[in-house]
Formats: sequence, structure tokens, C-alpha cells
Amino acid sequence: MNDARHSQEVLIVTGMSGAGRSTVGNALEDLGWYVVDNLPPQMLRPLVELAGRAGETLPKIAAIVDVRGGRLFSDLQELVESLRDGAAVRVLFLEATDTALVRRFEQVRRPHPLQGDGTLLDGIIEERNRMLSMRESSDIIIDTSDLNIHQLATMVSDTFAAENMPGLQLTVLSFGFKYGLPADADLVADMRFLPNPFWVPELRAHTGLEPMVSDYVLRQTGAAEFIENYAKALEPVLAGYQRENKRHATIAIGCTGGKHRSVAVAEKLAGVLRAQAGVAVSVKHRDLGRE
Repeated sequence: MNDARHSQEVLIVTGMSGAGRSTVGNALEDLGWYVVDNLPPQMLRPLVELAGRAGETLPKIAAIVDVRGGRLFSDLQELVESLRDGAAVRVLFLEATDTALVRRFEQVRRPHPLQGDGTLLDGIIEERNRMLSMRESSDIIIDTSDLNIHQLATMVSDTFAAENMPGLQLTVLSFGFKYGLPADADLVADMRFLPNPFWVPELRAHTGLEPMVSDYVLRQTGAAEFIENYAKALEPVLAGYQRENKRHATIAIGCTGGKHRSVAVAEKLAGVLRAQAGVAVSVKHRDLGRE
């Protein structure tokens, strides 16, 4: 195996049409990546070979591949797996809800590439079905449903700039079940077994970031035990991610509205996980601020 080829980084950017591939490509260019847009899947192998021959002049290449590849797209997953045997190849998959995608296509007044004589939603459903196996084998998944182009660009910059840091980049994400599961979560834990501060009048308007709510949540029966035991259970998981060279992972902590219990527990759990070697932990609160 050629060590020169392993010195190259190749990122395949794919996912749902309308989920933000162009925005991601622009953000990667700003970070110094060489970006190739709308690349036919069968051109991936020549691109990777070119990168290997180019050496340090092309250290980071991003190829944006979408369903417009037609029949060739069906071979993408098998092709990616074969390329991984000889190069550092990863896949970034962009996801979004049907509602978000319909809204975006309607705003730009363009048809979906797969809708044919059907509706926008018909095209989106067809594409989602075709993309399912590729999504499941992707290294990084970003749900862009609630992100504008500036927020998505910032997320990409933060994600790939952080790769200069060693080890696993772990995000502990709080969310509300009533707003849906995070599409990019690797693991999900449910805090609805704890009493809800929403029903305590003096706590309702506050959040799990505030001591009065956090203290209330964390002193409930089972809270401390859950955090201690869950962090312990995660130790072999996070170590395994590092052995498998998984650079990014998301642990989602949910409650009903994503404002009280999940926020308090996510903050506490992140503090415990920061003690693990090789893991850089950040905390995000997806639904904080929603009504």
C-alpha cells in the first residue's frame, strides 16, 4: 500500500438535493480544499489516483456527487468501499426534512431532479430511497433542516477546522422529542423518566443552563446514577470509534421540549466525558429558545 496515497484526504460530499451541497463546497474551498462539483461517480477513482500522484500539491480533495449521476450513482457505495482500501476516503452526507426540502425548491422555483411528471415530494421520496444505503454508511451526517447557508458554512468550518485536533470530536446534543429526533445522532438517550421542571411554576420560564433548573433536574432520583452509568457505558464505544478512525460522533440527549431536563443532563454528561482521553467534547442545544 502506497503511503503517499494515504497522505491525501478525499471527502465525498453527497446527500439530498437541496440540502446544501453547494454551500458545503464553498465552505470547504475557504478551508483550502480542492473542490470538484457534480462529479460523475465513475470519475472518483481517477480523481483519487490523481491526488495520489499530485502529493502535497493536492492534499485535500472534496468531490460533490449527487443523484444526477443516474445509473452510475447506484455504484457509488461499492466504489467508495473499494477506494477506502487504498486512500483516506470519507463521506459527508447532507440530510434535511421533506418539509425543508420542499420549501427550498419552491423558493428557487426549480424542479427536483427525480420528480419527472410527479410532484416535488415524489422526487424527494424517490431520492431518499435511493440514498438510504449511502446515508447509512456515511462517516459524517449533517442535518441542515434548521440551518441557513451561513450557519451551515460555519458548521462545516468548525467541523473540519477541528480536525487538526487529535482524537474524536464528540458533540453532546440536547433536543426535544416533540420537534423530532436529530437525524445526525449516533446515540440517543431519553430524559423523560425524570420529573419535568415545566410543571414547576417558578422553573417553567427558565432553562437547564440556569443553576435553579439544573440543580432541580440533577438531584432527582436516578439522574446522577444515569449520568455516571451512561458515561461508563460510553467508554468502550468512544474507544471503539477512535480505533475505527471515526472522527465525529453525536450523542443526543432528549426530553419533551429540549429546554430543561435534556439541557441540564447534556451539560453534566459533557463535563464527565471530557475526562476521557482522546475525546474533544462540545455541547449544543438544538431546541433551546423554541416556544
